[in-house]
Order: sequence, then structure tokens, then C-alpha cells
Amino acid sequence: MNAKYTIFKKHIFFIFAAKSNALKREVVIENVATLLKEIPSSMEVVKNDSKSDKRFHYLATHMVDKALEKDALIISENQKGFAILFKTSKKEENFWKELPEQLGLVWNVTGIKNALKILKTQKFIKNQRPQEGEYLYCWFWGILEDSRGADKQVGKEMKDEFYRRANLYNIPLYAETRMRQNALVYQRFGFELFNEWQHPSGDTMYFLRYIPTALKTKI
Repeated sequence: MNAKYTIFKKHIFFIFAAKSNALKREVVIENVATLLKEIPSSMEVVKNDSKSDKRFHYLATHMVDKALEKDALIISENQKGFAILFKTSKKEENFWKELPEQLGLVWNVTGIKNALKILKTQKFIKNQRPQEGEYLYCWFWGILEDSRGADKQVGKEMKDEFYRRANLYNIPLYAETRMRQNALVYQRFGFELFNEWQHPSGDTMYFLRYIPTALKTKI
């Protein structure tokens, strides 16, 4: 799969080989918001109040728009799987540049209390990623319930695209999850589990990576 897209009148047009489909940006956002409600890390940081649905929608909008801006959005051919895969490096981190959007997230998504919780864990989590050079980072990956399972092949299709990009750029691919089942899926797909951490929530966080073959020979 090689998914390309452009935005025109709030539609995202995807090209999978010779096949062309149109998908509304808002549909992508709604699906990502639905998936976020299943993920422990997002459930923990989104403020739990009468506005929680709006908060999840704001977070999903922020994520999808940032993915589009960075050419990082991946959608499966059946339009039921969604991933955000950034090509990045530690040098790209810029506190002051990101401050306005971070304040927007505090006000509209997390609240101050949850934002402080995030700050306590982010330093350790970010330190698990490369401190030098470029890498791919899987910020988000979710598949709608009716397309899950080995028989659906959606996960494999998306994994193949992740690996295609890692091998194309010849850089490592990193991901983390607090869901053991997801960590097992990552490993079944060929990721290496290189660290486990007892998250302050009580969950275990699993850190995983994929190193392209050509890169391994240089290590």
C-alpha cells in the first residue's frame, strides 16, 4: 500500500495503487476519536467530565490535522485502519513553537491536573527514542472493531506500509503501548520489544522498535 492524499473542500483523497477514493476529513476525525476512547493513555489524559466527547473530538482533530501537515497520515485501503507515522528527530523538538497548541490541549482536552501527569512521564518516554539522527515514530495506530483480526489483514497491510517507509528512509521505527495485547501484535509483526516500564498508572508500558535490515548491518 502506498497511500497518498490531498485536501480539497474538506475531503481527503486517497490513492491506493490505481484505485482512488474520497474520504471526508471529518469522518477520519470521528473514527480516530472513537479509537482514542479505547486507548489507556488517551483515556487517562482526557478530562473526564460532561464535555469528554468534545474533548476527544478536539484531540482527534489536533492529531489528524498535525498528521496531514507532516505527511504522516496512513489509512488502510478499506478505510477502517488509521495510523500516524512521523519522520522526526530529537532536534525537531521545540518547546516555544509547540507552546500555543499545547496550551490549547490543556484548555480543551486535558485540564491542568492531567497535563501535570503527562509532564511527569513524557521525559522518560521520549528518552526511549533515539537521541541522535532521524527515526519514524508511530504516534497512533488503531483499527475499527469490525476490521480487526488476522483474517481481515488490515493490520498486516498497515504494518507493511510502516516497514516500507522505514526501509525507504533506512531509519528505525519506534512505538510504545500500554496494552499488552497490542505489544504482542507488534512483536508478531516483527517489532522488537526492547524495554518495559512500570507506568505511574500501574500499567506496564512496552517500548518497541523495528530496525531495517540494511541498517542492522551497519550497527
